[in-house]
Amino acid sequence: MARYLRIASLGDSTTFGIGDPVPTHVSPSGWRGWARLLSGALSSAYDVSACNLAVSGATSRCVVEGQLADAVAHRPDVASLVVGVNDTMRSTWDVARIRHDLMSAAEALHGTGALLLTARFHDHGRVFGLPGVLRRPLAARIEAVNRVYDEVHATYGGLRVDLATCPEVLDRSFWSVDRLHPSELGHRLFARRFADLLAAEGLDFEPVAVVPEGGVTTSWRSDVRWMVAEGAPWVGRRARDLGPWAVRLAWTEARGVRDGVREPVGIGVGVGQ
Repeated sequence: MARYLRIASLGDSTTFGIGDPVPTHVSPSGWRGWARLLSGALSSAYDVSACNLAVSGATSRCVVEGQLADAVAHRPDVASLVVGVNDTMRSTWDVARIRHDLMSAAEALHGTGALLLTARFHDHGRVFGLPGVLRRPLAARIEAVNRVYDEVHATYGGLRVDLATCPEVLDRSFWSVDRLHPSELGHRLFARRFADLLAAEGLDFEPVAVVPEGGVTTSWRSDVRWMVAEGAPWVGRRARDLGPWAVRLAWTEARGVRDGVREPVGIGVGVGQ
């Protein structure tokens, strides 16, 4: 009889599966993603009970308030906690609160006996092609989140993927049309990284295939439809947060250059600090 394996996935749109569209008979939401790909691979050798609690747009606080209790109730053997990018793009940015939320979530999941799966994030501004005035402060915020994950890993152990060391994240084929969410290939490569780490821990199962399969073939027309229906509204929502923040950053940096001294753009700079 196959070993019973419980898996809980917590996080935002990437863990939810945005960027990897599939027919609704495969997933009612129409999205698959790395967490489901990993669970599917594990199912080749284990009796898997998986719950994907991730929600598009989630922040670290959303995970604690809306996902953590159900994850703990599932009593997972393996639990993924991949969230924080949305926090960096909000005017309510507060790294102390993010640390509290992520450490609390990790403590609760570790307390169930779960093996934690986490990630360190790459430089999103480089992927987006942002100008330096926006890329530098965004990178500083991402690095602040990464330091929290360093503390999570040092305290609770587990397995983690450092996306900054993965050369494929700089390949355009890794990303969907919005360059924020992985494409099917990107999701598969992310899942494969975790699968390799789990295999090194002694779990024996079929590896995650890195060849696209079972997804919906996209075209420039479907990409345009998605950007109009989902991408543009997302940008509009974020602009309400990022607009004032970006203006303040640009003014701060321009003033520093004018005075001959580039002022450091700290991780705490932002509206609502």
